[in-house]
Amino acid sequence: MMHNPSDDIAQLRTEIAALAARMIAQDGADYGAAKRKAARQILGESQANARRDALPDDLQIEEAVRQYHALFNAATQPARLHRLRTIALEVMEQLADHNPFLTGAVLNGTAGEHDEIHLQLFADSAKEVQIWLLNKNVNIEIGETDHFKGPRHDPVETVSFVYRDEGVHVELYEQHDLRGAKKQRSGDRPARIDIAGLRTLLISDPETEA
Repeated sequence: MMHNPSDDIAQLRTEIAALAARMIAQDGADYGAAKRKAARQILGESQANARRDALPDDLQIEEAVRQYHALFNAATQPARLHRLRTIALEVMEQLADHNPFLTGAVLNGTAGEHDEIHLQLFADSAKEVQIWLLNKNVNIEIGETDHFKGPRHDPVETVSFVYRDEGVHVELYEQHDLRGAKKQRSGDRPARIDIAGLRTLLISDPETEA
């Protein structure tokens, strides 16, 4: 049987994804940093830049994180995920007038010890949301996050705060961005869900079923 080079590339992607997943689950590294560091460790400094074909995509890394939790954190991760989703729902219900959506690891089920809650709001005015939070005596930090539509769009203002001892990051989009946010290809996992979707998700949580 002839050797197939694509098998080697697939194996490298699997190894890099597994190592990156460990960094994400253990240390809270972001996907991009974990992928680059894992590639350098496995391929070497020079090859890591040259072998772009060996880099896994985010979906492969996400699946590797899920597998890591199933192997090493099965006794604790479901409860951690359920807590974060429950807190996310509380925050979203309080911000219900501004079209809140849950996204990130708390949505896709890979959230662990180091993960925080990421929301997207689609409001008439970002300033209005900030004032609402300040009137609730919430100490906020203001930053920026890349637009979900990609680098051709300006970053969006993001407010971060602590709620029930958990970090919450709220990306403040304009109302017209909501139309694009709701678009998704058939069969794709949702990139974001609203309050009703999160309530449904909580019912099916393993921690709830236990």
